[in-house]
Amino acid sequence: MIPRLARHQRGITLIGLLFWAIVISFLGLIAMRVFPTLNEYWTIQRTVRKVAHEGGTTVPEIRAAFERQKQIEYSITSISGKDLDVTKVNDQIVVSFAYDKEIELFGPVYLLIKYSGSSR
Repeated sequence: MIPRLARHQRGITLIGLLFWAIVISFLGLIAMRVFPTLNEYWTIQRTVRKVAHEGGTTVPEIRAAFERQKQIEYSITSISGKDLDVTKVNDQIVVSFAYDKEIELFGPVYLLIKYSGSSR
């Protein structure tokens, strides 16, 4: 006869443990690959806002100011000053940008992230 406690035991099986280890490892891999691109996006967003408010009044001045800031912020590698779209809305300069970032996860599997933002 099986003791009463043995019939009600619960726990994780080896297969369940392996499954969750694989899922958590995959999510960790994605997070490690995506976080640097998010950090770069946030830096670009901060730089674009700063340049729109302090960079100048003409398109070449704003692009040159972005390039100067880019040299200071070493993490910006995805875009340059020529990739910025500079417009004027209600006498306010609006600087916007958009770019794609392709991240290799493993083998032929890539993750494509489309970043865009503006100084507004």
